[in-house]
Amino acid sequence: MHVNKVHAVFTIARVAKDLGEDEDWLLDVANGMDPEDGVVWIYGIGDDSVMAFTDFGIENLMEFIRIHKEDPELLRR
Repeated sequence: MHVNKVHAVFTIARVAKDLGEDEDWLLDVANGMDPEDGVVWIYGIGDDSVMAFTDFGIENLMEFIRIHKEDPELLRR
């Protein structure tokens, strides 16, 4: 039996605040991440949804941030 070892996730707003990054820019950067990278979508009532990250996802996101800051043109492609 598979046991999920994720005990908490952090919303993109929380991660943006903690990392001192703009939330909209961070959403663009994280848009290329997959569930295997530690990103999940949390769905509420109706169309309400928010991107969230596991601890592993935050680590991966920090690497994505570094890559995008080194080459800002990546988001324009």
